[in-house]
Amino acid sequence: MDQPRAAARLRVLLGQLGRRSAGAVIAHPTSGAVPPAGFHPQQFQYTRDNSVLTLEQRQFYEDNGFLVIKKLVSDADIECFRNEFERICRKEVEPMRLVVMRDVTIAKSEYVPSEKMITKVQDFQEDEELFRYCTLPEVLKYVECFTGPNIMAMHTMLINKPPDSGKKTSCHPLHQDLHYFPFRPSNNIVCAWTAMEHIDRNNGCLAVLPGTHKSSLKPHHYPQWEEEGVNGIFHGIEDDDENNDQVHLVVEKGDTVFFHPLLIHGSGRNKTQGFQKVTALVSSKQSQPLRDMMDPGQEATTLASRDDILITNAFSPKIIDRKGK
Repeated sequence: MDQPRAAARLRVLLGQLGRRSAGAVIAHPTSGAVPPAGFHPQQFQYTRDNSVLTLEQRQFYEDNGFLVIKKLVSDADIECFRNEFERICRKEVEPMRLVVMRDVTIAKSEYVPSEKMITKVQDFQEDEELFRYCTLPEVLKYVECFTGPNIMAMHTMLINKPPDSGKKTSCHPLHQDLHYFPFRPSNNIVCAWTAMEHIDRNNGCLAVLPGTHKSSLKPHHYPQWEEEGVNGIFHGIEDDDENNDQVHLVVEKGDTVFFHPLLIHGSGRNKTQGFQKVTALVSSKQSQPLRDMMDPGQEATTLASRDDILITNAFSPKIIDRKGK
């Protein structure tokens, strides 16, 4: 068929379809081909595109590696989590796979199940009430700002910081969470840390080094402090400089801190007579099968081994259903 006849045939066909003639067809560039005049896209590396965070909040996290959301978790939910923790301390419930860690300063012979004896419960994925924290819509909508959708709960904790014995056992040296995590990539991981009461420097608030999330994973070791009794499960970065520019995060009940796993942070000693409590969730986006997310160079290792405690960085990931299951 010659070109004139082909063109005529095409005009007839287009007319039957109710479209313009072939001569009137106009090609438009795709959205990514030619940006509008004056359009300068903002480059974000650590946050995801959605409508939850403001531009200022995104930029703050990009620059500093952490973000505080005030009054995110309700008082009612926090009290439910507190009550469940106390039931666990009294051994009224014993969820599967739950790790209960007691105060290292208390001798075995003096141990009596109670809130005063327990410093942390972790891996509470099988405790329906505590795991509800990981499914709270108000928490998940912010988690997705840093991980994207398809969230997995990689590690869960409820920390009960006891009054310090004078030997820094309640103090957590500066460290990077990624030291404990064998999964990657780091930019798909975020920690959500919710205060269960007012926390300041008196009872051992978080201390962070803003911007350190942009660095690589540093070597960690057991801190060489003058005082004996430093908690054996706590490692710290080797090149800790006491003169660094720490920012202490004073928070209220329900406030939640989201931070990157490479952010250098720690917490001070609890100088009060009360027990300081926080709930924490480490989340990661399930972008591939879990076995492919693991870093072959960072296998599960023993972090502390004593007569009364054996802790490893093993994990029991659980997919979080946005419907709360």
